[in-house]
Order: sequence, then C-alpha cells, then structure tokens
Amino acid sequence: MNSNFKCMPLLASLLSALLLVLAPCRAWALFGAITVADEIEMGKKFDNAVRAQMPFVDDPEIVAYVKEVVAKVATTLPPQPWSIQTAVIANGSMNAFAIPGGYIYIFTGLILNVENEDELAAVISHELAHVTERHVAKRMDQMRFVSLASIAGVLAGALIGANGGGQTTNAIGQAITTGAMAGAQSAFLMYTRENEREADQVGINYLTRSGYNPDAMPKTFELMIKRRWFMTGDNIPSYLSTHPALDERIGYLRDRIRRMPAEVVVREFSRNRFQRIQTLVRARMSDAESALAYYNNKPKAEMLCLDYAGKGIALDRLKRMSQAEHEFESALSCGANDPLVLREAGIFYFNKGDFAKAGPFLQKASIMNPRDAISMFFTARLMAERKDYKNAISTMERVKREVPEDSEVRFYLGRFYGESGDLFDAHLQLSYAGLYGRDKKNMNFHLERAKGLANTDVQKKLLAELQKAIGERFETTTQVEKKHNP
Repeated sequence: MNSNFKCMPLLASLLSALLLVLAPCRAWALFGAITVADEIEMGKKFDNAVRAQMPFVDDPEIVAYVKEVVAKVATTLPPQPWSIQTAVIANGSMNAFAIPGGYIYIFTGLILNVENEDELAAVISHELAHVTERHVAKRMDQMRFVSLASIAGVLAGALIGANGGGQTTNAIGQAITTGAMAGAQSAFLMYTRENEREADQVGINYLTRSGYNPDAMPKTFELMIKRRWFMTGDNIPSYLSTHPALDERIGYLRDRIRRMPAEVVVREFSRNRFQRIQTLVRARMSDAESALAYYNNKPKAEMLCLDYAGKGIALDRLKRMSQAEHEFESALSCGANDPLVLREAGIFYFNKGDFAKAGPFLQKASIMNPRDAISMFFTARLMAERKDYKNAISTMERVKREVPEDSEVRFYLGRFYGESGDLFDAHLQLSYAGLYGRDKKNMNFHLERAKGLANTDVQKKLLAELQKAIGERFETTTQVEKKHNP
C-alpha cells in the first residue's frame, strides 16, 4: 500500500481510451437529448477510463476525509438521480473536476495549496454545481449536430490538460482540442461564462448551507491568482485554464456575500483536521526536498507532533535515516496517543527492518483507529514475517474490504495465500493485483492459473467475479487493442 506519487501513463493510451468511452455518445450527439440514464452510463465509462489511466490515492485517512467533505456539501444538493462518487487523484495540479453521473475527482495538489477545509469545500461546491445544473449534458445536447470526433477531441484534450503533465503535455492537449474544433463552434463543450456564473452562484449556496464560510469561494479564486503570479509556463494551476475571468467572479461573489447575514459571514474557517490531511499529502506525495524545506522553515513554536512525523517521512524518502528517526522520536515524545503519528512511526521502523519496534506502534494505531487500513496492512505483513499466515490473511482480508482496489494489498494477500499453500486464492489475488496495478501481463498470467485451479462452485463464482471486474476495467483498452490489432 503505497501512498507516494505514481508515474502518469502514456497520453496516447488515455486519449484512445477516452475516444472509445465517448463512442456511445454518437447516438446521443446526433439524434436527441442527453437523458439522465445516458449521463449515468457515460459517467461509469468515463470513471473506468480514469481509473485505468490515473494514479489514485489509497491512504484511507486522506480518502475518508475528502469523502466526508464532499458528503457534507452533497447533503445540501437537491434530490439527484445518482449518488455522488468521490475519488482522490495523486497529482500535483491545483485542480478538481466533476463529470456527468455524479463523479467528482479531487487532486492532491488542490489539498496541498488551499489553506483550510472551507476553501476545499468551495471548489467541491462549484464542481458539484456543474453536475447538478447538468452543464456538460446541456452543452452536448445543444451541439448534437456536431461530429463525435469534436466531442471526443475536446473532452480528451481537456483531460490531458488536467493531468498537469508539463508544458509539452498541455501543448498536446491544446493541439488536440484545437484540431478537433475545426469546423465546429468554438464554444463547444467548454463551460460558458454563463455556466461558470451559475456554478458560482449555485455553488456558494451549497457551500453556505453546508455550514462553511461563503468567503472561502472568492478567497480560493484569489489564492489561485496569487499562485499564478509566482508560477510560469506549465506550472500554472490547471484550474485556471478551465475557469477564466476570476477577477470578475470574485467581484460578484463578494457583492453577494455582503448581503448575507452577519452570522454566516463570520463563521470560523475549519483548519484542524484539514491540516492533518495536508501534512500527509505534503510529506508523502509532494517533492521530498520541498516538503523538507517547508518543515525546516516552519517556526519551531508552530510545529505540531504530526509535523515532526511529516518531516521524518520526508527525510526517510531522501534516505536520511538517522535524521528521520530523530524526527519520529520527537513526534512520539509529544504524540504518543496520536494514531497517525503511531502509524507513521510504525511504518518507518517496519521499512527499516526493526519489526520489534514497529509492532507496538502499529498495533496501538490499529486499536485507536480500527478503520485505518494502512496500520492493518503493515500489521498483517508483520504477522507474515512471523509465519502466522492464518492471522496475516485474516487481517489483510479486512484491509481488502476497506480498500478493495489497492494493488499492493492484493499482491501481499496473494503472497500470503501462496505461502500458506492455497494456490487458487493466491493466483486469484495476484490477478487482481495486476488488474488494479494496470499490469495486464501478470493479470492474465495469474488469471489463467486460477482458471486451472477453480474446482468448487465457490471458486468458480470468485473467478467469475474477477473476470467481470477485468471486463469492466479494461473494456476501453481492450477495444483499443482490437482496433489497432484486428
């Protein structure tokens, strides 16, 4: 279970996948209005393509927190024909996006760059407003006589830009978009000024009803402008490129806020839990040198126990083990009852090979936070080191229930089954590891081995579930391969 930043896949694969995801839109684009059922189907297909191509955060502490913020905002929405699905993408862009069907994706770069939970909720509120107002579906319906190539090109180009893959990547995305627009209207499928104004006005309603300070929305736009002043070229936050005219929007939002009741405007910004999550993102997922510089420049009087652990994580990533251990000792001296401090110290000592020291920290962290899959993950690995495969498998199965699509969890679970002598379940889990790790070669290798070992009805049912999961996840990439290898 690795929370570190993972490499982005090839852009060509993403583009090909998205072209196929949008293929079912041909009928909708040419012959009539986009229905709610169409949006749900498109959302599912798009989500599968995103999950097959982009790195998702698996730390349950981060994911659960973001889901809670989204859920808090979602409770204020009018009744929706779909449930809101939330995921966190490991990418340094200051970005978030929502798609038809109720899917919203938050980038770790957004968490790292906003200053409090209210500002994070402001972006979420704005994006959910685009979904509830069905802006994408309406634009597609309005442009139903435009070719499928234009639809696919613009959406693919937009998502490539959202990847934040650098100046070259953004240029490719722009080129794809521009090329696809030839012969089509220039505003096709891009949010219009009216869409943005509506998303701001509706979104600030959601934000305020959720109990947050409404001033967080214009403050977030101001923060994005400020970040832009200190950045050039490919470092400009992606959110700016798709949400223009921020100065104008700050103005009308502030006018709106001035007319709100005083008790709403003076609400305190939520920071405490947000800062804990931001520490994890900074320490594990941002550049290690930058993270270390942040902690070195933070006044000692402002350092929290978790900050020392964060500094330890950054030093560990830089292979400065003795200094990292010193920081973890400082964290434990004041945070011996903080489950996150205990967890991170336990992981450090586990990776160092000091299992005797790691065990008590991980065990205590698991007791204090029974839903922390990462503490359980390393606890299961400790059990396997002691050849206690029965308890290792049982504990890792609990982890799997919390994070079912984590490739490392499936890999170690498969390994534990194999070392215990259960070869069917070993190959089954290792095939899942290939599926969620985007390793088709190993996925298919272990799938074939599992097929040869499936004798009981239960095993055949488990095998069928695996094959269904593979079909859903790799549907688009399989079509791409067939297209290029007829």
